[in-house]
Amino acid sequence: MNELLEEQLRYRSTQSAPRIWAGLVGLAVFFLLSFSDRTPGKEPSLLPRIDHLVYATPNLASGVEQIERLLGVRAVPGGQHPGGGTRNALIRLGDETYLEIIGPDTDQPKPLQPRRFGIDDLKAPRLVTWAVKVADLEAIIENAKRHGVDLGQVQSGSRRRPDGVLLSWRLTVSPLLTADGIVPFFIDWGQTPHPAAPLPKGCVLVALRAEHSDANRIQAELSALGLNLRVDPGSAPALIATIRTPHGDVELR
Repeated sequence: MNELLEEQLRYRSTQSAPRIWAGLVGLAVFFLLSFSDRTPGKEPSLLPRIDHLVYATPNLASGVEQIERLLGVRAVPGGQHPGGGTRNALIRLGDETYLEIIGPDTDQPKPLQPRRFGIDDLKAPRLVTWAVKVADLEAIIENAKRHGVDLGQVQSGSRRRPDGVLLSWRLTVSPLLTADGIVPFFIDWGQTPHPAAPLPKGCVLVALRAEHSDANRIQAELSALGLNLRVDPGSAPALIATIRTPHGDVELR
């Protein structure tokens, strides 16, 4: 009898061991997937989709100087936006990502319509919004409408670089910044070379997050658009970019 009992115990032990090990391996995989690469604002699926950040300023020259003090890199002149009354300067943040510093163009007459990004009402420069690169703008707009998000309409734009190269694009344009600029606009460069390509290296975008007084609503709108930008509660709308510079990481708002 004792020999039979011992044999049964040995059998149960040998049958249970693989199950225990399988369970332990499963738990290990779960925790690795749950906690790997979960640093806020550094989701691998978001950063490659960011086309550019928009840093609007009431005075382009002073905005360029302020960014140079913060990042230690001088922005490259971009060009005029004909009819829009603005001009920009650019800093590369990745292979297809850049920082756009945009302000009034004193060489153009003041446009009949307000300048984009609320530039006419700005008292100080700040990150006002961001752009995501896509290929089908109409589909993006329709999907946004289904989720109660108004991205405006598709419009075309262009500017000529100082070297004479004409850049053209299509983008979503809304009269007002969607969700105070926390929800991005979308852009398609088509066959145009990406503006970041010829810019000198020096800075890299490593994280982007946001703050808003209605954080849950904004987070839901972003999720409906397939964007996992983190939005924290805050007293005022804000985009916060972490940029790796020659002198270390810098937060830009």
